Amino acid sequence: MPESDLDLLIDAAKAAGEIAGKFWKQSPEVWDKSGGAGPVTEADIAIDKMLNNELLRSRPDYGWLSEEIADSPDRLSKQRVFIVDPIDGTRAFINGSPTFSHSLAVADSGVVTAAVVYLPMLDRLYSATIGGYAKLNGEPIRASSRAEIDGATALCAKSNFLPERWIGAAPNFEQHIRSSLAYRLSLIAQGRFDVMLTLRDTWEWDVAAGSLIAERAGSTVTDMKGNAPVFNNPTAKLDGMIAAPSQIHREIVARLAPR
Repeated sequence: MPESDLDLLIDAAKAAGEIAGKFWKQSPEVWDKSGGAGPVTEADIAIDKMLNNELLRSRPDYGWLSEEIADSPDRLSKQRVFIVDPIDGTRAFINGSPTFSHSLAVADSGVVTAAVVYLPMLDRLYSATIGGYAKLNGEPIRASSRAEIDGATALCAKSNFLPERWIGAAPNFEQHIRSSLAYRLSLIAQGRFDVMLTLRDTWEWDVAAGSLIAERAGSTVTDMKGNAPVFNNPTAKLDGMIAAPSQIHREIVARLAPR
């Protein structure tokens, strides 16, 4: 029986974790990417190359989009595409924090159908398929069902609370932070926090896997305008992302200032 896309992603994520473990806390070589795009390490490069080789060897008809391999317009002609961040939370990885993740997804005609977010140092593997449950280490998980926006716990940067982003005052969230967007969305799926916000243009590889995991756990997941995310775009960016219980989500979208 052919291996499912989800099984393929799980195996690849675990292999990525083995590579990451060899570099973590071992002072890997670090470069700054051009254009202020942040740091990249030799571990990012090694993992991205491995994932590219192994995933496309198993699915040669799929397209490819990842953070560390040069983009190609060829992916736009493919029905299915891998969307990969070899290490989401590179700064955390460099600093020796265990909260970095490997984010792997398959999108079919713009919709994510299989997703894995793996935190190897914490042994947490989040997964989902479009027709199934969100899971953590194989066990189903559920997102928050909170209805009150004031006092909701939110994973987001302080810049999301700038007055110009909101009509009237920003919501009275209890703000928390994690460096990996994929991990933030997975924590939303787990119900450990209520809201995830990123009110800026967002790379697809940062949120593709986590968005499906959060959605299949029961969270409402959209861009800043309330539209369902569509992946494999020519620019590989989304108009931000909001993940929250449905009632809180509606209020956030209504209160955001137009851009």
